[in-house]
Amino acid sequence: MSDYLVKATAFDGKVRAYSLVATDMVNEAVTRQGTWPTASAALGRAMMASTMMATMLKGDSKLTVKVEGNGPIGAIIVDANTKGETRGYVSNPQVHFDLNEHGKLDVARAVGTSGYLSVVKDLGMKEHFTGSVPIVSGELGEDFTYYFASSEQTPSSVGVGVLVNPDNSILAAGGFIIQLMPGADDVIIEEIERRLSTIPPVSKLVEAGMPPEEMLQALLGDDNVKFLDSMPVVFECRCSKERIENAIISLGETEIRDMIDEDHGAETKCHFCNEVYTFSEEDLVQLLEQTK
Repeated sequence: MSDYLVKATAFDGKVRAYSLVATDMVNEAVTRQGTWPTASAALGRAMMASTMMATMLKGDSKLTVKVEGNGPIGAIIVDANTKGETRGYVSNPQVHFDLNEHGKLDVARAVGTSGYLSVVKDLGMKEHFTGSVPIVSGELGEDFTYYFASSEQTPSSVGVGVLVNPDNSILAAGGFIIQLMPGADDVIIEEIERRLSTIPPVSKLVEAGMPPEEMLQALLGDDNVKFLDSMPVVFECRCSKERIENAIISLGETEIRDMIDEDHGAETKCHFCNEVYTFSEEDLVQLLEQTK
């Protein structure tokens, strides 16, 4: 199944819903990062939640999500935009634990149960919107749910799940966000809660081949959902040699001269995709000329 996301409303517009299958997107990220299974699950969950959040924005807006818990994987950083393009990394990718008491990857232990989840939205205006909330569980689905309720005052349910193969590749990854709009009454809330309590974990639904549309129908009821849009989702890193060159130029003449005289070149690696960019002395001399 190709990775894609769907947007929908339900219960006559009183509920807004998003769902995605992102197995290939997450697999690309964890392959590039070399993450171990528990770190892979944490990174995948954060990437999928961020992807759905970004598609709620308008135009060419984008956002950056940072999860900074007190667990051993360190920070999780995710960039996502309205086009379904997402990239992410964890500070310490080689983290793995035995399964937790529920038989699942112990993401909370890897992330940590205290710290902060912050979201910076670039809406194309002079000032960026920034929201930050404490980590409440470290499982990430609950943490994004708390973010929506606390920072955006939108009652939501966020479900994200990742299954990892024995060879560390991704078997299944998917998720959903369900949000209550003004006018959603107790009957609607109780129906959604009932369905959420009985549905299998989202990663199991993806493993069974359930597409995003059927996921939302299972969560909200076949007759209640109205689909609005669908779009592909991909791992996409926007780094390039040109961007790195511009970054080196911005360091200024003194810094570049030091690279030439002391290091006889420069090498840098992108945090997100692990692409390595190498600059010879001759390359740096040319960049030095552009600082004048």
